Amino acid sequence: MDRYTLIKTGFGVLATIGLYSVLYKENKFYRFWEHVFLGLASGFTLLVLWTDTLNPNWYKPMMGAAAEGADPAKPAYWAYIFLLPLGLMGYFVFSNRHNWISRIPIGIMLGLFSAEQISVWFNRYGSQIGDSLRPIVPTTWDSLTKPATQGLTPERIAEVNSQVYLSQAITNIVYIVTLLSVVSYFLFSFEIKSKFMVRFTTVGRWLLMIGFGAIFGSTVMMRFSLLIDRMYFIWIEFLKQGVLGQ
Repeated sequence: MDRYTLIKTGFGVLATIGLYSVLYKENKFYRFWEHVFLGLASGFTLLVLWTDTLNPNWYKPMMGAAAEGADPAKPAYWAYIFLLPLGLMGYFVFSNRHNWISRIPIGIMLGLFSAEQISVWFNRYGSQIGDSLRPIVPTTWDSLTKPATQGLTPERIAEVNSQVYLSQAITNIVYIVTLLSVVSYFLFSFEIKSKFMVRFTTVGRWLLMIGFGAIFGSTVMMRFSLLIDRMYFIWIEFLKQGVLGQ
């Protein structure tokens, strides 16, 4: 490992130790590297904003054939220039006197975003609502589980996929009971007096707790995977391959 790479890796090790030092307590060493990270992240975000968003989606379409590397026959959408003052208005948020100007582009974006979310909501949740309508009665008793379709003819594969096997029916019953019990837990508009519904909502609450526990567990495992990656960076890339490998 050359000296420049070793120095660069060493700064990465210091940053890693500094950021993880907050696990002990809040300290100035952590604060320093936190500010360094935020500064680098801000600069990187500005660069990505131009290269991945503004340049391909605003500047090049506006310039058309005049843009560098553009098709000579590509038309220029000059009206995109009117988006520039709207974008600059957002920076008035840093002015105490003219702060109100920054609300104009925010209001426009919120209006456009709200209208767009109607389509986004249906595309995201419409398929989930349709998927919740699952059959719970088996249509065949030839097999308890869905047989493998490898090596079968397309007609036979279509026939197998059209059937509902016992294992699928049981899975669908568990799914529907989970769905209905969890939804019933959020019926706060009226008082539930039925003993069956009270117990049913209790089942929904327990199922929610199981789901949240699984999500929390996956979050903890993700944090451990990040920790393992950082420890590999320190012990293998820096110490073993860098310092001791010199």
